[in-house]
Amino acid sequence: MVKNKMNSKPVEEESEPRVPADLQKALAAVPPLVEVVWKSLTPLARWDFIIWIDAAKQLETRKRRIEKACSMLTAGKRRPCCFTIVPTDLYKALEANPKANAQWRDLGPVARRDFVSWIDSAKQPELSKSRAGQACELLAAGKQRP
Repeated sequence: MVKNKMNSKPVEEESEPRVPADLQKALAAVPPLVEVVWKSLTPLARWDFIIWIDAAKQLETRKRRIEKACSMLTAGKRRPCCFTIVPTDLYKALEANPKANAQWRDLGPVARRDFVSWIDSAKQPELSKSRAGQACELLAAGKQRP
């Protein structure tokens, strides 16, 4: 399960996202390769793009993000550049550790991404879970990087 910072409701990792109409229209208007890349993404990667686009507060920002998403897909990128989804193991560990959770909320996006990338780079689920726990220990100790 994944929880995004814009919505407190958990998102199932394998659930297929509903693609907003404006994004569907943009994907249909670009070269077929982009739609092929979009369809080749994992559901979680598609969620990342959609959540990133939906997080825009202004219509103009949303339009720019849709254009940028199409551009990123054209370039072969598989995730939005600056948006981080908290892995389930880290989310659970943060919920269990209020001090780490408070530190996490104070981190900037780059520091958060560093923690998430470090956890996501684990090739085995056990290591990922272990790193989530280690991340909470580091955060509780005031560290801002893994």
